[in-house]
Amino acid sequence: MKPTIVLVHGAFAESASWNGVIELLKAQGYPAVAAANPLRGVKYDSDYLRATLASIEGDVVLVGHSYGGMLITNAATGNPAVKALVYVGAFAPDLGESAGDLAGKFPGSSLGETLSPVKLPDGSTDLYIKQELYHHQFAADSSAEAAAVLAVTQRPITEAALGEASPGEPAWKSIPSLFLFGSDDLNIPVAALRFMAERAGSRRTVELAGGSHTVAIPEAAQLVELIGEAASGA
Repeated sequence: MKPTIVLVHGAFAESASWNGVIELLKAQGYPAVAAANPLRGVKYDSDYLRATLASIEGDVVLVGHSYGGMLITNAATGNPAVKALVYVGAFAPDLGESAGDLAGKFPGSSLGETLSPVKLPDGSTDLYIKQELYHHQFAADSSAEAAAVLAVTQRPITEAALGEASPGEPAWKSIPSLFLFGSDDLNIPVAALRFMAERAGSRRTVELAGGSHTVAIPEAAQLVELIGEAASGA
């Protein structure tokens, strides 16, 4: 029986951002779940994902994009059902590291210049990418039309979540990991992505020339190939 592929979106996206990947996975007979990421905080969101995983029978391959990597790193720890981790332009933190720490570890991220804050009633702040900047910043290798839809449907992340330290022992220390990312990622510098893949002992790293932060949208087939490789080792 094939493992269930659990897809975890990141900030400024939502579950439908996986649509192209899901279509290919289903065609190959993989059960899949596109988890709804609350985007409220690393511990809260990781606990939410952990509860989602507990509801799934059988083996799992966890796939995280961007901030979603923070969650798969924590939610998979100690779960014997999770057989592999696939990081897609994603953070793979060590204990105590935040998304902000890792994005700023090397030069190249221009995300901060594109953000639009929204103050919430409880005093916290949600962050969106300004719609007119979304295509260039987040999805430059998708069409302008596709990026415009993504910009409208993006879900915000709390400002605090980006600064929250990863709370637990990282799952990549005990679970095989694979990485895919674009060379032209403007959210997480490619040097940081390479660093995290090497540190995690990546079983296979795929760097796509000219790829944006959402490289797996136009290159869904390449991601599904990598997921298949992860699943075959499950």
